[in-house]
Formats: sequence, C-alpha cells, structure tokens
Amino acid sequence: MRQGIYVIAIILLIPVLFHGCKVTYSFSGASISPEVKTISIQYFQNRASLVQPALSQNLTDALIDKCKSQTSLSFVNGLGDVNFEGEITDYNTRPLTVSADAQAAVNRFTITVRVEFTNAVDPDLSYEQTFSRFEDYDSALDLSQVEDELSRKIIEMIVEDIFNRAFVNW
Repeated sequence: MRQGIYVIAIILLIPVLFHGCKVTYSFSGASISPEVKTISIQYFQNRASLVQPALSQNLTDALIDKCKSQTSLSFVNGLGDVNFEGEITDYNTRPLTVSADAQAAVNRFTITVRVEFTNAVDPDLSYEQTFSRFEDYDSALDLSQVEDELSRKIIEMIVEDIFNRAFVNW
C-alpha cells in the first residue's frame, strides 16, 4: 500500500518539478522560447563588389518564407522579439581546377552573407556570424547560364544555416 502512495506522489510531483522548464518544439527541430512571440527580418543590402540586382530581395524573401513555414511567430515591422539583419558581403566566381591546357575546368560560385541575429528575450542566443556557401559548375558554361539556378541553391543553403543557428542552436 505504501509503495502505491509513493508512486502516486512521484507522478504528482513530476509536473511540479518541470513547471518552470518550458521550451516550444516544432517539427522543424526549432526550439523557441514561449516568451518569443514576434519576429522581424530587415532587408539584406547587397554590399558585394559584384552586385546581382535581385539577390538582396531573393535572400530576404527566402528567410521570411523559411521563418513563416517553420515557426508560429508573428511578423512585425520594426523590431520583434527576435530580429534578423545583415548584408551580402561577397558574390563571386573563381576558377577551381585547371585542365592540362591551363584553362579552368571547374569554377566555384560563392555567396557570403553577414548576419546579425538579436534575441531580445534571451540575449545569450543572439549572434553575429558570416555564412558562406558555394556551388561548382563546369567552366565550359558561362555564369549567366547557371547563375539563377546556382543562386537559388546557395540562398536555400545559407537560409537553412541562418535559421538553424538562430533556432536549432547548433
């Protein structure tokens, strides 16, 4: 009989012990404090030496779409409980490997973005970091032939990295 009372007491105490520990989880793997209600994403300016006109808008929109689809946070103008801002710092292509006739065989296309993430609810989770991703392509192709597709892929990878760093805490 006493053993049954102990079991019931333990079952009743478990919720009391964990009452103050609450983290919201989503299917995306994101863990966001329940105190965080709003999010803001500022326009990412393109400050790279080579400027592709649509890149800033594409990157900003991709980050907004990712946060809308993977969190339940409300978007606000101005500054939210969490805020993303930054700039595109590099956009380039360079030869990666050289063939026997001293011509580039493969080129590497790279996009680099500096991000400042501010978490007003838990400042320890704020960060400033540079994210860089690349895709290689055959040098027989002109960059203009592959630029749109490669930019889309690279932006997708960078946005995933930015999101994971902010909300998955890797």
